Amino acid sequence: MRAGEMMVVNGAAIRFRSRSRIELASRARFLFGKQIMAPEEATTPARRIYSALQTAYIGSDEEREQARGIASRLIRMFRDATTSAAARLILDEVEQAVTVDDCYRALRLTRRIIRHEDAVLGVADNGGGVRQDCEIAAS
Repeated sequence: MRAGEMMVVNGAAIRFRSRSRIELASRARFLFGKQIMAPEEATTPARRIYSALQTAYIGSDEEREQARGIASRLIRMFRDATTSAAARLILDEVEQAVTVDDCYRALRLTRRIIRHEDAVLGVADNGGGVRQDCEIAAS
């Protein structure tokens, strides 16, 4: 990790003061760098889903359960509103992952929805706080 980068491990934010290598010696839910979306970056339906799933993945137990409910509601609203069959199929997969509490997989799938949404909306910068070229670390 580079100096100034952030990582969230089991809900705890960590900012690196200097360049570091880290090794997690036990199972943990974590996101790092540009995989972390700040709340103010959740400006589109897909990004709002990602934000809720992010909390469902790395938040406290209480936050996780509430965020899963919010994410499910947002997924259904997006699916009902979209005319894209491809987006509907991915949203169905996201909802299934949320149902079985596989929020890691749901986040990865939601990044696909963000790319699709950006293409439909003609957004040039598809980052929006979530780097599209990196994989989310598995727990």
